[in-house]
Amino acid sequence: MKLSDFNFDLPGGLIATRPVRPRPAARMLVVEAIGEGERLRDLHVRDIVDLLGPGDRLVLNDTRVIPARLAGTRARATGQGTVTARLEATLLEPRPEGRWAALVKPLRKLREGEEIRFSGRLSATVERIADGQAELSFNHSGTDFEAALAEAGQMPLPPYIAALRAPDARDAEDYQTVFARNPGAVAAPTASLHFDDALLDRLAAKGVAFTRVTLHVGAGTFLPVKVEDVTTHRMHAEWGEVTETAADEINATKAAGGRVIPVGTTALRLIESAAAAGRVAPWRGPTDIFIYPGYRFRVTDGLMTNFHLPESTLLMLVSALMGLDRMRRVYDHAIAAGYRFFSYGDASLLLPEGAKRRTGS
Repeated sequence: MKLSDFNFDLPGGLIATRPVRPRPAARMLVVEAIGEGERLRDLHVRDIVDLLGPGDRLVLNDTRVIPARLAGTRARATGQGTVTARLEATLLEPRPEGRWAALVKPLRKLREGEEIRFSGRLSATVERIADGQAELSFNHSGTDFEAALAEAGQMPLPPYIAALRAPDARDAEDYQTVFARNPGAVAAPTASLHFDDALLDRLAAKGVAFTRVTLHVGAGTFLPVKVEDVTTHRMHAEWGEVTETAADEINATKAAGGRVIPVGTTALRLIESAAAAGRVAPWRGPTDIFIYPGYRFRVTDGLMTNFHLPESTLLMLVSALMGLDRMRRVYDHAIAAGYRFFSYGDASLLLPEGAKRRTGS
């Protein structure tokens, strides 16, 4: 299985730099596998109420994106006096003892033991420099750290958006889900950005159940695959948690014959990690599960997700669920129909062969 099997040409104009408002007004391509073919419907996210019903369960990732992009300065005494250098840091993932791995630019202007000041309240000591990254120890922890970071930081927009425009105040709301709860992600679970409270209420009134899990999405989600044989790729690890309550809810839905539909690839990867024995078990810790064609899904009956980058692990995941040839046709249709791609783009609802059909679907 070659990396080039997952390549496609995407017109630059289809890369979304802002989300649709209101959130459920985004378009949604519904893909239902039928034999070797598929049924495609061009709908909107709000129409998901008509596609789901009692017995269905949506799995939501309640991670909260932290404002992980920071601008700061470091001061150094020299023979000519104190020299100050400007630096930019992007937090990548938490490390033991409250430290954070970070990308710092320019890294060459930094030494271990130096202090970086990001604001009047927030500073960090450089504990270690290795492998092109810095390990930072901040002057606050817990809720004090979160408050200081909220004042000093900006939302860490994906590189393909940041290359087109700078982050601004709107992103603090746009790049956060309405059910975000547990801080720690440096990238959003973007399929979940299409939901607002009103849509969640309409789904609940229809009898759709919800389960919340937590996977702190790391910056590694944007790393390119660098091997031609994709089966040799190694995923970055991300921390996640499936509580006992969440596991029981998902298992009860499966036992009753209902559909378990993760919202986003992050929720899918986590519940599949927690279902190594065939049933979802409580899970707490890192997962580096890599899902590509040939993977046998344990609990996932469908997936709501955005449209993904060429040659990305996320495109490999949806191809594992729906079939590579089918996803090529799906993406050809999405491009021809002008769907908006990537984090702020439109959605798809993927229903593989055997997914139980509901009234109205």
